[in-house]
Amino acid sequence: MSEKPLVGILMGSDNDYEVMVEAARALKSFGVSFEMTVSSAHRTPERTSKYVRSARDRGIKVLIAGAGAAAHLAGVVAAETILPVLAVPIDSTALQGLDALLAMVQMPAGIPVATMAIGKAGARNAGLFAVQILSVSDESLSRRLTDYKVELIAGVEAKAKTLAERMVKDGIL
Repeated sequence: MSEKPLVGILMGSDNDYEVMVEAARALKSFGVSFEMTVSSAHRTPERTSKYVRSARDRGIKVLIAGAGAAAHLAGVVAAETILPVLAVPIDSTALQGLDALLAMVQMPAGIPVATMAIGKAGARNAGLFAVQILSVSDESLSRRLTDYKVELIAGVEAKAKTLAERMVKDGIL
């Protein structure tokens, strides 16, 4: 996006892209500018630190960190900044993301990290949660979020109606 990014999306590996792109899609759908990069807490700690420490001065308001396995990225990011940090556990190991989830939610007192669900749903929710955080000081974004919630409600109501019609057709009701 050409605007100054408001959200920074980090992932521990380029293998995490297929999950983390969902955060980017959520942000894009609301017109929120973002940047995305690979930075590992373990393999590139200096790169990660430099990126995070410069984020606020560059206009970033929220950071989203996705990682699998030991999943220290979000905690390392949170230790380096006062910006909100949203963590996305990646299901990249035999434990299907449970290891990453537990690493992310067990942050010590004083280093808060908001942890989402494992995988793509978590990444999408991280993007949406970033939009919610930004909407506190952006009335236009707040209105778009309200419209989005109304669309969600309408979608569920339409599905419920279709289900009821199908049950009548199938002789269930």
